[in-house]
Amino acid sequence: MNKISIQYYKFRIGEIILGSFDQKLCLLDFRYRRMRMAVDNRIKNGLNAEYVERNDSILENTISQVSEYLDGNRKKFDIPLLMVGTEFQRKVWHALMEVHYGATSTYLKLARTINNEKAVRAVAAANGANSIGLIIPCHRITGSDGELVGYGGGLQVKKRLLELEQRESALTDDEKYNFIGNKDSKI
Repeated sequence: MNKISIQYYKFRIGEIILGSFDQKLCLLDFRYRRMRMAVDNRIKNGLNAEYVERNDSILENTISQVSEYLDGNRKKFDIPLLMVGTEFQRKVWHALMEVHYGATSTYLKLARTINNEKAVRAVAAANGANSIGLIIPCHRITGSDGELVGYGGGLQVKKRLLELEQRESALTDDEKYNFIGNKDSKI
């Protein structure tokens, strides 16, 4: 049977389970989320594999990049991904990756992006089934009224992630430089 390398890592937003298969990241999710068993079963069955707790370079690189992101020092990830799900789910996840750092979208906008405006509920379900959080940024999805809606890590974590991105996006590189120490700063 195939093996999925997994590792548990505690970030300041919670304990995360990471998994890689065939030199690609297939899992970056909250360890104690409500849908944990369903997500794990989908990945294991989809790859005909079992979890084995061990480290590898993909997992190490992911931990490093997620840490940089949480410190406000990374806006884009460059980790090879393996999305395990239906064709519809993968289409939604690709659309999620187009929601830029510091921005938000809604389920309706995502449904329109994939040219299936009537599939709002299915888009929401696919968003909830995302197993590669942060990199496939499901936290950037809000209700149509702008209110925070469900998130595997909880609404407090979602709020913190959005605030981090919006704060970092608000400053240009020059403003960040000036803010850090230039005496001529107007900030």
